[in-house]
Amino acid sequence: MVSKTKLGLIGRNISYSFSKKFFENKFQKLMVHDFSYDIFDLQDISEAEQLFAEPGLRGFNVTIPYKEKIIGYLDELSEEARNIGAVNCVCIENGLKKGYNTDAFGFEKTLLLHRKPHHVSALILGDGGAAKAVQYVMEKNSIPFTTISRKSEITFDTLDCDTVRRNTIIVQCTPVGTYPNTDDCLTFPFEGISQQHLVIDLIYNPEYTRFIIHASEKGAKTVNGYYMLEQQAEKAWEIWNFQKK
Repeated sequence: MVSKTKLGLIGRNISYSFSKKFFENKFQKLMVHDFSYDIFDLQDISEAEQLFAEPGLRGFNVTIPYKEKIIGYLDELSEEARNIGAVNCVCIENGLKKGYNTDAFGFEKTLLLHRKPHHVSALILGDGGAAKAVQYVMEKNSIPFTTISRKSEITFDTLDCDTVRRNTIIVQCTPVGTYPNTDDCLTFPFEGISQQHLVIDLIYNPEYTRFIIHASEKGAKTVNGYYMLEQQAEKAWEIWNFQKK
């Protein structure tokens, strides 16, 4: 029996993830029979050491809460991963463990698809690995932004309607509202949202978070994280097949 090339996803409490089904469907469509994709649910990042010892491991995606913590276990980072300070894709080639950030690629595709000329400045909600990729894309596209987090100058408790009104791109980067906690929602002054706003919630499960529902009720253009997820996964597939250009 021919041994398979192993791919997968590392994170914590990630049984809900779309990645396994996405890649298994991809293998079927491409009629690729020598790859497998597994969920590696790690309770602690130190368990990555054991994962790297797996025979046939070509690489894996990385999700919450390990996008920053995985960096210490890698030999090298791509330019965008180094600039962002977060990794969501690891490729192992000739024993070298290299980290990439395909979240930035996926988010930029999403943003440019929906952005209109009046979308000139942004609020980024959260400061984790996904938020860092969003910040990188905003800087790359010369879009001024303000980060809102528990530790930032403006926090979720002090964010006001006027600040929301002035910033017509809102990107929700926290896990609040993700399945199974679908009734949860960030504290946010939705009264400041109007038809001028583009609201992107990086969560894809559920399809419509409470945050998206509240924003759409105010007339905003709303987008979830599914397209971004597809695009970053396609980019990861290129990387794992050593097509990095």
